[in-house]
Amino acid sequence: MLTENFDLDSKSISKLSSKGLCLESLKKQLNDDIDLNIELWHAQGLEIVKHQGYFYFATKFIPFGDAEFCIVDIETNGSKIEKHQIIEIAAVKVKNGIITDKFESLVQCNSINKHITEITGITEADTKNAPQLKEVLYDFKEFLADAIFIAHDVKFDYKFISQSFQKVGLEPLLNRSLCSLALAERSISSYRYALSYLSEYFNLNPTATHHRAMSDVMTTYELFLLSISNIDKNIKTVEDLIKFSKEAKRLKRPKLDPLKEESKS
Repeated sequence: MLTENFDLDSKSISKLSSKGLCLESLKKQLNDDIDLNIELWHAQGLEIVKHQGYFYFATKFIPFGDAEFCIVDIETNGSKIEKHQIIEIAAVKVKNGIITDKFESLVQCNSINKHITEITGITEADTKNAPQLKEVLYDFKEFLADAIFIAHDVKFDYKFISQSFQKVGLEPLLNRSLCSLALAERSISSYRYALSYLSEYFNLNPTATHHRAMSDVMTTYELFLLSISNIDKNIKTVEDLIKFSKEAKRLKRPKLDPLKEESKS
């Protein structure tokens, strides 16, 4: 996701999260003033710091307990950014496991087909008096700031929001991101990792209304807390956590669905 929107190649991005990127490497890839680029990246949610002559993501040095995470979920009226849009967005800010702030809004939409309404329960009438997409996204950008973006199967939400930003005249997202599904696969053993299944199996959100944005955010929040409680104690920083979510060995899944086995007994 970052590689699609960032000015640097994937090798350089990897170095920013690990051993650092030297000034010469930055100069080779950037035509503009480096300090200006760093300011622009920060405006897009990505903080770069200089440490002992090398450049790094700030998250390389931030303990994940001190970091600000933003757990996000969107509902859309389809999956294609060219002809579809966000119809609901919700998010919570989390620091040291505690929710510090919330964001939630429907988005005005004149075309929601019956299939989407059946899944989400959201109708065109529900969004009639909601703010327009541009207003919601400008407010959400301010809310998100430079927090670490978390979602369940994060690629869809991150990419759709980033492309929606561009639709309304904003720059694309550059925030560091973390996939709660990938993290769960490496920290808790489950027969399936769909959010609805995890919620039922681990009793994460007993009052969940699946496919409504804030409900799914709260389920993801509980899942994030559960995952964090099961990770290796050697994981200290945000970048350690991101790396673990991508590279650690996935846990072995049960051969039989325990929920089905429970229903039989």
